[in-house]
Amino acid sequence: MKKIRLGFGMGTWPFAERNYRAFYDFVDDCESWGVDSLWFSDRIVGKGATLEPIVTIAALSGRKGMMKFGTNALILPLRNPVIVAKELATLDFLSNGRLLLVAGLGGEDPKEYEACGVSKAERASRTDEALQALNALWTQDEATFHGKYYHFENISLEPKPVQKPGPPVWIGGRSDAAMRRTGRLGEGWLPSAITPQECREGIEAIQVYAAESERTIEDDHYGVSIICAIADTKEAALELAAPALARRREDVRLESYTALGTPEIIQETLNEYVEAGITKFVLRPPGPPGVWEAQAKRLAKEVIAPMQTPWTEKELVERSIWAH
Repeated sequence: MKKIRLGFGMGTWPFAERNYRAFYDFVDDCESWGVDSLWFSDRIVGKGATLEPIVTIAALSGRKGMMKFGTNALILPLRNPVIVAKELATLDFLSNGRLLLVAGLGGEDPKEYEACGVSKAERASRTDEALQALNALWTQDEATFHGKYYHFENISLEPKPVQKPGPPVWIGGRSDAAMRRTGRLGEGWLPSAITPQECREGIEAIQVYAAESERTIEDDHYGVSIICAIADTKEAALELAAPALARRREDVRLESYTALGTPEIIQETLNEYVEAGITKFVLRPPGPPGVWEAQAKRLAKEVIAPMQTPWTEKELVERSIWAH
């Protein structure tokens, strides 16, 4: 049986109040609604207020609860992989395995790369090296890696992550390059702004690329990040989502890669992804502060609750440890 899991993704600050209490109140609400996970975008610089994902997950992982917390997606080329490996291993160790990790290349603004001292032209090759470095540091007692950008020899990193051999690293992005990277170096795939048919074709391609590298990707390690707007009519949902869709795709219909409308329409849309092989969902509610929170509440109660697969006995035991 497929294990369908649904969580919320948070980008720019979505709450009416700019203080920590509004954030923690929302986290508590998500726990009470039975949300599987919370995911945080990565943006080092920019006009919108965003929370740094590793620090945010560290703050949340010490709290009692049943949820997992993820990065979507951590921009690896902007960070030194040795430091990232240490931070994430520590985080996974102290949270007893609550960490979910999606890695990616980052956005298109070159200023962010320049501000971090990295050339945007190098982001793909740096990401590939960083993924290999993370694996070496998490799996080897004395790790050695020599690449074009990163070098280390006979170094130890302790404590190792609780998840073995390390937190599964999923790859973000819907390009063929992202699919190849998933097949060669990733443990899962979580793209955004993608249609169910593109997901089906992407999964098939990833399986081929993985086989070429003599690897396999688990069947339930495919997810999608999707904009979801819930309302009593499709027209009202589209109006709510309009600001979040300013940068829409021109090659396919808007309705083919978003979930907009009544609870029934949204569930039907998400089930199309399930039929294509997707089992993990990061729902992105639209709307300004105030509206965003109301959207999340309705989605949790009218979409997540009826669609999410109940936790297995093993998962309940694992998550109960976090809750006490």
